[in-house]
Amino acid sequence: MEPTVSVHPSQDEQRYDVVVIGGGAAGLSGALTLGRALRSVLVIDAGEPRNAPADGVHNYLGREGTPPGELLAAGRGEVRRYGGEFVAGRVATAERDGDGFRVVLDDGGEVRASRLLVTTGLVDELPEVPGLAALWGSDVLHCPYCHGWEVRDQAVGVLGTGPAAVHQALMWRQWTKSVTLFLHTAPEPGDEEYEQLAARGIGVVDGTVSALESENGRLAGVRLERGTLVPVQAMVVAPRFTARAGFLGALGLEASAQEMNGMVIGTRIPADLTGRTAVPGVWAAGNVTELTEQVIGSAAAGLRAAAAINADLTAEETRAAVEARRADFSDASEISDPSDVSGLSDVSYVSGFSPEAERRVSERVLGSRRHGL
Repeated sequence: MEPTVSVHPSQDEQRYDVVVIGGGAAGLSGALTLGRALRSVLVIDAGEPRNAPADGVHNYLGREGTPPGELLAAGRGEVRRYGGEFVAGRVATAERDGDGFRVVLDDGGEVRASRLLVTTGLVDELPEVPGLAALWGSDVLHCPYCHGWEVRDQAVGVLGTGPAAVHQALMWRQWTKSVTLFLHTAPEPGDEEYEQLAARGIGVVDGTVSALESENGRLAGVRLERGTLVPVQAMVVAPRFTARAGFLGALGLEASAQEMNGMVIGTRIPADLTGRTAVPGVWAAGNVTELTEQVIGSAAAGLRAAAAINADLTAEETRAAVEARRADFSDASEISDPSDVSGLSDVSYVSGFSPEAERRVSERVLGSRRHGL
């Protein structure tokens, strides 16, 4: 991604309404919404989308099967159309700066913002099995809704690494009759779970997996420590999902554990339904706050967060405008009778601001042309 702006310490300081940290689906959707709301927006992106190894984006209505890079390129073009700017880089830290924020990049560049939208996503921490990482996103998978159709009717293995292994195997059975659960480091299934697996025709292989073996770049099978090779065409794993959020530490915003079915699946930045975090002025959207969200859901979350940010900025601007108006009235010359404005062409000379004062000024100055408060 080519940056359209440069961010350097020597650059004349520019403050954006919103700096979006992360240029995936959530970040681009938020930036697009804010740009259409006439907000100044800068997107900072390291260019490392989580779904880069995937062949396409799935379950995204109207864009089913679109290559991830193509979807992001289209999104960047749409954001630029509404005035959004981009810079390629990685954020080192984000700090409070008066009533806004200072964002520092790894290369020392800085930029300031009134609000932050964090959409940095997560890192998939894979089980340490030789040969597994090299096939991640092609023959090594984790989400049946993202990849189940592509491996339908194939021989699918499930690498057991925790108490959710049986659940995974039962889920993937929906897409193929050939599912094998490799217990690996998962706990031994209970009697009821064994019965469920047997009823669905799911094979169970005990022992530790030593490696995944490939041939011509494709998965060939699962090698067990005891030497046996079990042929499979796809392997399902359960990564640990870790939010990319270390740069938020200076703001006192720390990642916390997220559980599913009583098991910790990773870490996330806590946020409400609009993306608002515990730090005023900071919103989060997408996988950085909702670990299991798919691309279309992340895009929707970015829109919601952007709308909430715009509303927050609007409320702040309104408060400032009211305070400025009151200050103008307060600094004006005192008039003994506020209702006596005869001869005054500028209503700002009326001392004190209130709806009643506004009504009187309207009646005396505008007469029948008044709208009033």
